[in-house]
Amino acid sequence: QVQLVESGGGLVQAGGSLRLSCAASGSTFSPRTMGWYRQAPGKQRELVADISSGGSTKYSDSVKGRFAISRDNAKNTVYLQMNSLKPEDTAVYYCYADHPYYNSWGQGTQVTVSS
Repeated sequence: QVQLVESGGGLVQAGGSLRLSCAASGSTFSPRTMGWYRQAPGKQRELVADISSGGSTKYSDSVKGRFAISRDNAKNTVYLQMNSLKPEDTAVYYCYADHPYYNSWGQGTQVTVSS
């Protein structure tokens, strides 16, 4: 079972920045894809961004140009740099990692953007 440990959430004013980190451990097989979803109160969980082991990235339209995902394969760690944050970015952010042998989720970290 792969464990994902997230860090970096918090409270920030609109226009500010936060950086989320997520480290995977517990498997000899490095994740194929790592990324972030988010879920706001009363809404469905949605993809924010993900990145393959080769570095290919995907972003939701709502965060393109403001968020940047990156990955350190040696550390099995994924990062999400969030800039120009908006109140509508407020949500619980969940890290995930997948591989043909597993699919794991983090416990979630709260991001709150005040106006």
